[in-house]
Amino acid sequence: MAAYENNAYFWQKLDTLYLSGSVKIARRKGESHPEFANLIYPVDYAHLEDTNGLPEGVSVYLGSNSHYSITGLVIAADILKKTLDVKILAGCTDAEEKEVLHFLNQTDYQKTVLIRRGSEIPSWGETDS
Repeated sequence: MAAYENNAYFWQKLDTLYLSGSVKIARRKGESHPEFANLIYPVDYAHLEDTNGLPEGVSVYLGSNSHYSITGLVIAADILKKTLDVKILAGCTDAEEKEVLHFLNQTDYQKTVLIRRGSEIPSWGETDS
């Protein structure tokens, strides 16, 4: 058994959370990070308003494809802030996913992993209700 199973029901719930919220762009592609001027955003960076993420809401990276399609998640462990943060990738191509990972992994204080969207439904994910 794999340690990780991609569950279509999880992505369905995430779609509902994402599509029921409002995305507010905080930084445009090509802008520098407000604290670290050498870090340049590879795609638009936004927050999902009306969510209980960090102070601004859940983070979203918006790629060049449809922003209505979540393509994956990035989980970031930040030892400087002492946080574990989940970031949504919406409309990102494979190349943009790699650029976002490179952007987020540039410092020694934060490292990330990518979870790509899947469509499998594991047997434990099925319910009668």
